[in-house]
Amino acid sequence: MVAAALLCWSGFAAAQTSSARHIGPGKVLVKTKFGGPIYGYDIDRNGTEGILAEMTQLENGNVLSAVETFDQKTGKIIAVLSKTENQDNDMVMGVFANSAAIVTHEQVDSHGLVRLYRMVSPLSANKYTGLWRPPDRQGRHDTNGIIWWGAVNQETPTTAFLDMVGYPVDVNYVFSSDVAKNTFGRFVALTQPALEPYNFPALAIDTKTNIAVAAQAESCTFGCNPEFGLVDLVSGKAVYFTGLGLGYINGIAVDSEDGIACTTTNSDGNVEFYDLKTQTGFAEDLPGGATGLQAGGDVEYDPIHKLFLVAQPISTTGPGSSIQVYDPKGNLVESVNNLDFGGYIALNPKIRGGFVGSGKVGVLQSFTY
Repeated sequence: MVAAALLCWSGFAAAQTSSARHIGPGKVLVKTKFGGPIYGYDIDRNGTEGILAEMTQLENGNVLSAVETFDQKTGKIIAVLSKTENQDNDMVMGVFANSAAIVTHEQVDSHGLVRLYRMVSPLSANKYTGLWRPPDRQGRHDTNGIIWWGAVNQETPTTAFLDMVGYPVDVNYVFSSDVAKNTFGRFVALTQPALEPYNFPALAIDTKTNIAVAAQAESCTFGCNPEFGLVDLVSGKAVYFTGLGLGYINGIAVDSEDGIACTTTNSDGNVEFYDLKTQTGFAEDLPGGATGLQAGGDVEYDPIHKLFLVAQPISTTGPGSSIQVYDPKGNLVESVNNLDFGGYIALNPKIRGGFVGSGKVGVLQSFTY
């Protein structure tokens, strides 16, 4: 009887905790300092701050470009790291392990367009602390390379990046970097045609095996199956396989503990789950029997609660946009409704929350799940 009573109380307490947890938009809003649209943002999963870039076209033809840090708890801007009113522009690439953030800065000088990667390391320094200096394929520092995707990873020091190389041959390279230490691994060319630069492959990392996961579909009229490249960041070996779903990959994330990748495709409203070891998987419809009109977007993984968060810009479970939350087995756990965004989910698993766009220019909306 005592055991039964304890079990009943345990179940009641769990139900109470679940019902008390807020699921939906939060009260914290982040507003850009100068009111401009946001061009990249992220938050520190192991700290209290976030970072964003804003850009506004001025009447004189110049661009107001600014980079700012903000407080995750209050949404208030903490510091303006830079502000220019010329032809320069900035974009936040992301926050990586050891609270190291990268801001892509583009400027025009006598040599043409130059691209620099500014570091804020740690983010709490609230100022630029140096340059992240990835080499080119010949080992020289390259100010003209287009490194446009860093795999989301704040749990381990090293993550993966995609480097687009144009003339004379269009090739995407994958490489690893410990951002905080400014060190780099080998460059590995992606040879699968679907993963060529102008298809814009999505990128994630399996931190347990140190394998970068790139995925994308070739451009075609009615949608194609995506292709995957699994790149060993140590040996440089790459293997390729054909995935599920139709159309471009909109989002990708990896559960490294279990070796599970989750993706979304834009032509069928699917969410797909893959066992990376066997290169097999299955697809599920997003809630409500979604079509491509309600396709999923960004995908992020919460390693603490073992959940995939899937953005759905046009929701089927509530007004506006939603975040559909899945476990690694493909079960829908909950829906975070009443949002209004179509981009990146900046996630902080420790507080079971994060930030997304709000639908208003220059404003980020907090949420919890």
